[in-house]
Amino acid sequence: MRNGLRMRLPLLAIAVIAVVSFSLDSNGPGLASHGGGVVPLNDLGAGTYLGFPGGLYEGGSNAVPGGHAAEGAAHAAAVQPLDTSGNPSPGGKAVLLSVGMSNTNLEFCAPNSNQTCEPWTFMGQAAVDPDVNHSTLAIVNGAVAGADATRWDGSDEQSDLNYDRVRDTKLIPQGLSEAQVQVVWLKVANRLPTSSLPAQDSDAYALETSMGGIARALKTRYPNLQVVFVSSRIYGGWATTDVNPEPYAYESGFSVKWLIQAQIDQMRNGGAIVDSRAGDLNHNSVAPWLTWGPYLWADGLIPRSDGLFAPQQAVVDEDAGELVADRAVDERGGDGGVDAAGERADDAPVADLLPDAEDGVGDEVARGPVAAATADTQ
Repeated sequence: MRNGLRMRLPLLAIAVIAVVSFSLDSNGPGLASHGGGVVPLNDLGAGTYLGFPGGLYEGGSNAVPGGHAAEGAAHAAAVQPLDTSGNPSPGGKAVLLSVGMSNTNLEFCAPNSNQTCEPWTFMGQAAVDPDVNHSTLAIVNGAVAGADATRWDGSDEQSDLNYDRVRDTKLIPQGLSEAQVQVVWLKVANRLPTSSLPAQDSDAYALETSMGGIARALKTRYPNLQVVFVSSRIYGGWATTDVNPEPYAYESGFSVKWLIQAQIDQMRNGGAIVDSRAGDLNHNSVAPWLTWGPYLWADGLIPRSDGLFAPQQAVVDEDAGELVADRAVDERGGDGGVDAAGERADDAPVADLLPDAEDGVGDEVARGPVAAATADTQ
């Protein structure tokens, strides 16, 4: 049956344009020029950054490895409408929840004074998209200003209170429960980083550890959680504070890459932990299945191979000291608004956060950060 949860939301709908030439060996965090410092992970490929290989996945590739994709298809197929006790129900709901900081909040909803989402955000566009299931799919914004990675990792009372906030102020008022949360978009960072790669105490490694904790905390709070799409930071070169500037925003991409690779390697290793920084990520027990969501980082004014770039913007995220929305002109000469994720507002919505459970997650999610995808769940 090909109805139920259906979302058809292209990730990056900007036309492919020529890219300014780079050396595919990036030498480090010289990012103050707003372009030309380093190569985005999706374009780095077989090149390296400070000795760390590029690509969103192993081997310099942007494609989900086959075995991991097959495992993801099984988890995606398990997403279904549930009642508030977590039992399958045709009249139930499947909740897609955002988790993260102020930047995540703005990209996903940017609630205005009326507590409705701005039309350029993910939720704002999904609300009017005819391809989105508006009956059994519930999209909920759990992200909030000030909630960095440590506020979600389950390590202390503050983290527990943050999940309680989502339950009490976001889910319950809509007649929803934690048992119905099955898909999450996760985008987090750590505040005030001080150590960059390749240092062993770098924030990139600390963020990987925090996200490993978040994956387990999410599965604990949301026992029916199946899939988590993870995104790293947008370009931080326009930031006016030290909350999370460059090179830390760029290097957070490696944190996400390592996190997902840690799960892939663990499952290949019979469930035995391979990466101690990430910890236990067995998606058959203590964690959801992890994959990249949209990869949002572009090197300032230098377009990526898919056309995404990061102009100086006009809406200020006070918490992050970051500018998050404006208008831009791509190299085709077309003028269109760009939303907080860097997407053109006159194109289709920001991101597809559900894989296609029936057509095969391998075909769709493997192209995730640079292509469109659809989601169909019974």
